[in-house]
Amino acid sequence: MINYISNLIFFALLLVGAAIAFAISSASVPFAILFAAGWLVFDFILASSVRLAAQWEKAVVFRLGKYHAIKGPGLFLVAPIIDEIRIVDTRVLAVNIPKQQVITRDNVPVTIDGVLFFRVTNAAEALIMVQDYKYVISQYAQTSLRDVIGQMTLDQLLTEREEIARSIEQHVEHDTKGWGLEVTGLRIQDVDMPEELKKMMSRQASAEREKRATITKAEGDKEAAANLALAARTMAESPGAMQLRTLQTIDGLGPTASNTVVLALPVDVIEGIGSLKGLLRAPSAEAAGAPHA
Repeated sequence: MINYISNLIFFALLLVGAAIAFAISSASVPFAILFAAGWLVFDFILASSVRLAAQWEKAVVFRLGKYHAIKGPGLFLVAPIIDEIRIVDTRVLAVNIPKQQVITRDNVPVTIDGVLFFRVTNAAEALIMVQDYKYVISQYAQTSLRDVIGQMTLDQLLTEREEIARSIEQHVEHDTKGWGLEVTGLRIQDVDMPEELKKMMSRQASAEREKRATITKAEGDKEAAANLALAARTMAESPGAMQLRTLQTIDGLGPTASNTVVLALPVDVIEGIGSLKGLLRAPSAEAAGAPHA
């Protein structure tokens, strides 16, 4: 963040010093020049001691090379010349995990990448314990990704992305413990496989869908056959059911002239023949059931 307060103080004091030096120059020019030089040094030191940090920033103060304090956010004062300031961003940062080629547990080469999200919780530890915490945590994320993916099969990699990301996140957080960093999340972006393996998986998926379609069709045929058998049993128990069904079928053909239905025998005659057969079967059944003398 731009320290506009320090610049404002510097120019305000500079104008005051210039006015005083101008007033002194009327009495003694050498003394006015000496005063102006001293005032300029004083102005620079005072202005440089006022620092400003944004709400998301922490200022780590090192006094003569040693850790002194953490300042900010807002305005704060430091000792000029002997204090060194390092500003640390405490917002959530994203580190890209470049594409890594990894061999899974079932010996399938895959290329995978992701994004690691973390933030600085202790600015002093992040600067003192690690040379470059962004680079180091990126390297840890890459090695953890290789270790975790190497213990997974291809099917687990494709179906358990959230569990894999959580496992990598735990590895990174465990390895970076004590560095003032907090891992907030990890997301796997893309998993790339060889083209031959993609074709094989596509054929497998197609065969699996065809299998499910065949099973579904067979179950539908089974249910339809059961319903037809039940309907035939119901119609056999009702004398006029077949005639009503026949008339309904004829009515469903439509009134157009192109649909012509020819019945070789009237429906009444067919039913009469069926009744006659029933009457003929009854005496023969009684005769067969009578005891022999």
